Amino acid sequence: MRGTLVIMRRELFSLATSPFAWILLSVALFLNGVLFTAYIQLLDGDVTWALRFALGESLAFWALLVFLPPLFTMRMVAEEARSGLVEYLLTSPISDAAVILGKFLAATTFLALFWCSVPLYGLVLAGLGASPDWGALLGGTLGAILTSGLFVSTGLLASASTSTPVLAAFLALAFNLTWLALPLVTELLLGGAVSWLARVFSGGEGLGGASLAAAGDWLQRLVGTIDILAHFQKSFLVGLLDTTEVVFFLSWTGLFLFLAVRLLETRRWR
Repeated sequence: MRGTLVIMRRELFSLATSPFAWILLSVALFLNGVLFTAYIQLLDGDVTWALRFALGESLAFWALLVFLPPLFTMRMVAEEARSGLVEYLLTSPISDAAVILGKFLAATTFLALFWCSVPLYGLVLAGLGASPDWGALLGGTLGAILTSGLFVSTGLLASASTSTPVLAAFLALAFNLTWLALPLVTELLLGGAVSWLARVFSGGEGLGGASLAAAGDWLQRLVGTIDILAHFQKSFLVGLLDTTEVVFFLSWTGLFLFLAVRLLETRRWR
């Protein structure tokens, strides 16, 4: 798509010369390194499980995945809209889709550099004689990059919806956290609600109770189909390259990028 690489190079240059981006990346790398060292010690030197914790099994991993993309993308459209630069982009020969895709590729590439630091831990450990499970390590890295790309797309959608970068970061962060927590919240709340309703209306027995239980199971399965954590852990984290899981992440990413393009297009008519 014409102009995509131009926008990508421009955004990568902007990120590479931004003190905020490098400070953010440095802090994230430092925390990841400290936590990985802690995992090694807590797990009595179990390299494979320490790397699994660094790539999907720990709360810290998901916290980084949720927080980093919105902070990288919050200014990409919102700041340009506030400063008026977006008007220049909209009147240039570059399409709106190229603008969004270029920004997406730049942010995802920058985050990929961060996640590619984890395989370096594996190389160091292999050099010391403790070879990791390379399938799980590389699979987890790929999953982290794909998930980062998904959250970059939600961040761009939030950034395209407002002219305030801080608000864009908040919206993207709230959406990402809600999405991750939805399966757990549904399981906790729905299970109790269905049991209570079944007891109230049918004593927990008969057609009414069975119908409520079936409805609850159906809703849980529906929410389970968008469970990011489950899709990540049952494939990438165990070293299996399941194309179904790759399509899951790419499809949702494509949807949010499409919506971001549509939002950017609406600025032409304002």
